[in-house]
Amino acid sequence: MGGSEGDDWSPFDKPLFEDPSARALSRVGVVDVGSNSVRLVIFDGAARSPAYFYNEKILCGLGKGFNETGQLDPVGRRRALAAIQRFQLLAGAMGIPDLTAVATAAVREATDGPDFRAEVLRETGLRLWVIDGEEEARLSAQGVLLGWPGADGLLCDIGGSSLELAVIADGKVGKRMTAPLGPLRLEGIKGGKKGRKAEIDRNLDMLAEAVGTGHKRLFLVGGSWRAIARLDMERRNYPLHVLHEYRMTPRSVVATVEWIAGNDLNELRGRTDTSEARMSLVPLASEVLRRLVRRLRPEEIAVSSYGIREGMLYEQMPDRLRRRDPLIEACRFAEAKDARMPGFGKALYGFLRPLYANARESRQRLVKAACLLHDVTWRAHPDYRHEVCFDNATRANLGGLTHSERVFLGLALLHRYKNSRSGTRFEPLMELLSEQQLVDAEILGKAMRFGAMFSVQDSSMMGELSWRPKKRILGMQVPRASRALFGEVAEARFQSLASALGAESLVKFLD
Repeated sequence: MGGSEGDDWSPFDKPLFEDPSARALSRVGVVDVGSNSVRLVIFDGAARSPAYFYNEKILCGLGKGFNETGQLDPVGRRRALAAIQRFQLLAGAMGIPDLTAVATAAVREATDGPDFRAEVLRETGLRLWVIDGEEEARLSAQGVLLGWPGADGLLCDIGGSSLELAVIADGKVGKRMTAPLGPLRLEGIKGGKKGRKAEIDRNLDMLAEAVGTGHKRLFLVGGSWRAIARLDMERRNYPLHVLHEYRMTPRSVVATVEWIAGNDLNELRGRTDTSEARMSLVPLASEVLRRLVRRLRPEEIAVSSYGIREGMLYEQMPDRLRRRDPLIEACRFAEAKDARMPGFGKALYGFLRPLYANARESRQRLVKAACLLHDVTWRAHPDYRHEVCFDNATRANLGGLTHSERVFLGLALLHRYKNSRSGTRFEPLMELLSEQQLVDAEILGKAMRFGAMFSVQDSSMMGELSWRPKKRILGMQVPRASRALFGEVAEARFQSLASALGAESLVKFLD
């Protein structure tokens, strides 16, 4: 994941969020004036993996009726201005002097777009930066890279008026294209469904010619895509309602589009907690997605909650910050902010590393993340700490995690505080893991549970763990100065870890 600044680089080097030049990015406000919605996002936290300090969206419908009038919708225009005025006041109250504001297709193409920009400047002092379709595609693709540094595939961002594509490979954004395929634009196409089909196919042929077909992964960005993905979850009875990194197959997309067409939209809206304004665009967006998937033939489809706003943040990052692992950075920030002994996560990982000497990098990365998070929920009531740990890992704003990795991380942290997982409300989520992954998560949790017994400032007092997998021997060398730390509870936890490993335990006390 990411790159390195030298052969000895590791995610546990000095965190970049302590660097003043990176820390300056920790609270950034962005306003996105789209064809359908106007949104304010204020980012905060670890610069490489910021949390959403504030996030508000208003569905204004600026691009509604554009095909007929060529202008911004009058009602949408008033609502958008009111939203921007509110956002400007909120940002000022939060101590953010300057907001970065962008406007996309509707303001870009409307004949009264310049007049609207002037009105916004006059009434709020905020200057709207109008970007073209290719720039919109580039920024959205950079948003994907914020969450997936190793992303490889094709971005597809749908707004109210337009659809953007961008090729992503080797951490870079390549060819970019735009087409008028947003739901608000398609509403005005003459000829009904037949006319829309012809318009969609004509544009998709042009896009496919430019960006190619058969990409490894199609990254979907945009509210209409997320609404369809949420409906896909509902159809499949999928247990984890986290849209970021949700995966679909082309076949699943087609099945969901047909399922939507055969059900009452109001009923689906209630079942998925989707707004009426958003759900009204789903049928047209579904027509586009179905034909898009068939024409571009991606191997897999992934939903990204990161888009143009996150891309603007990525734009401001120095390259050394972009190369960092967003998961590890977010976990380190959480440890520094919430753990009782910030910094112990590094020592705990070093202590447990013999268990993972031959593990793949992807597994070692999750072990590092778990060690950093193992103590951040200590303020929770002891009877519910294991549940809070699981919720924190599976539902937190963490980038660079697949859904199965989220559940693995959550289960490992659950076992950090509780031996058994049976009878918990999380059992349906365990279906996302294989039997071996369930075992591995339990082993990691019990290893952290044991290692936490040596929570000392001097890591040399922790002793040394050893693991001989072929002979199934788990060893522990305890220094003389630490002998008192290896008490009854520590010994019981050591035996529990050995049992989970199916190993014989061997303890040696050093003179």
